[in-house]
Amino acid sequence: MIVKAPQLRSIPSFLLPCTQSRITPQARCLQTRGKAPRIPRPTPFVPDTQTFLTVIGRNLSQHASKIPSWKALFSLTSAQLKELGIEPPRSRRYLLRWREKFRNGQYGVGGDLKYVENGEALLRVVEVPVSGNSPATATLSPGTRKIVVNVAAGGSALETPAEQLEPVKGLHIKGAQTIVGPHVQPLKGGKAAKVVVKEGLWEDRRGHKIDGGERRQAEVRAKRRGEERRAAR
Repeated sequence: MIVKAPQLRSIPSFLLPCTQSRITPQARCLQTRGKAPRIPRPTPFVPDTQTFLTVIGRNLSQHASKIPSWKALFSLTSAQLKELGIEPPRSRRYLLRWREKFRNGQYGVGGDLKYVENGEALLRVVEVPVSGNSPATATLSPGTRKIVVNVAAGGSALETPAEQLEPVKGLHIKGAQTIVGPHVQPLKGGKAAKVVVKEGLWEDRRGHKIDGGERRQAEVRAKRRGEERRAAR
């Protein structure tokens, strides 16, 4: 019986130690070319590579094991990502675009929340004082306004001074205390809600191509008209 030797996957060249060039006497390493990109810090909501690839969607989370570290996630080039097996090219472009947005602090829902436990961020509605004499309403005390804040699990926003409370971006309040916004899950009782890490939470949905999209639309429609004329004869 002939036993075939198992096929081993080759190690990407940029992960190998730098070697001496035959052409020049100086050792060259890909990571040292040009200015090193800035590596952003993980956030409580996105603490690692797996979570980042999960929330941006497009099934990129399947490639999490190919990227060795958070630093690598934000420093690998498109060519290096290709060598790691991240395909097709549009997936690499999408990853690079979201990587740059995260580097610049442009997060999706929940990205800037501070209190996160096991991928869940708790939200509550609180009243904070405002300048001026705003009148009382059926759902609001005089001289206050309502905002949505992120609180620690089991904690209360009342433990934090009002001037230090920061409203959660992208969410608003409907009625007396209902928190509404993208991917917000209301909790029982209606006095709180949560945002949970899940696949595609920040995903930019692709548009639906009509007649082959912009590039092939004229060609596809011309062929269709030709087929219709031939069928009408």
